[in-house]
Amino acid sequence: MNAESMRPGRVLVTGGASGLGAAVVDAVLRAGGTPVVLDRDISNVSAVKAFEVDVSDRRAVEEAVRQAAETLDGLDAVVTAAGIDRCGKLEDVAADDWEKVIGVNLLGTVSVVRAALPYLKASRGRAVTVASTLGKRALPEASAYCASKFGVVGFSHALAAETGGEIGVTTMIPGGMKTRFFDDRPEQYKPQDDSRLNDPANVAQAILFVLSQPQGCEIREMLICHEDEGSWP
Repeated sequence: MNAESMRPGRVLVTGGASGLGAAVVDAVLRAGGTPVVLDRDISNVSAVKAFEVDVSDRRAVEEAVRQAAETLDGLDAVVTAAGIDRCGKLEDVAADDWEKVIGVNLLGTVSVVRAALPYLKASRGRAVTVASTLGKRALPEASAYCASKFGVVGFSHALAAETGGEIGVTTMIPGGMKTRFFDDRPEQYKPQDDSRLNDPANVAQAILFVLSQPQGCEIREMLICHEDEGSWP
């Protein structure tokens, strides 16, 4: 494997303006790749090309992915890092809010990957879907998030089976990370001790490792977390 083949290439990152997505963008840049961002707020994105879009809007996603791919003259990878959460007991979370989590985390992932498929097939590229340890283990008062991430795991496994030999598909399963993801939660749902939260840069490096695999070799699933992660196993 030469240095050129190890570069991540042209990488579309959803949620790339903050958190894990921003860490992936930074890692791709440092590795000599060319990232492009899809995010609902791109006001703080200046170093790379970015498109403002709500990933739960399928038609808008289709157009944004098309524009992003045309900007880069194709795509070598997609990383679906966009995600939201609404905590609380099922009867206490408004139905619209609950369904929005599914719309962003699961349906948004599907819409982005579907729109990117022609470009990924053309380049024999890879889709890295970001699930969660809560896509493996259910917790109370997190039904929307768990449902969405369990769905991402199932979708990704099925997609890998469907597209073997055409594109690579990896399900990335991170534990809790030190990002602003928890900022808009009610106080009782915020981590009281962030010492067991992983640095998103570590997860971004794991994603780069996935993208650096030689043709014919695929990492189908990777779980990465802080050594004292509390939500796994």
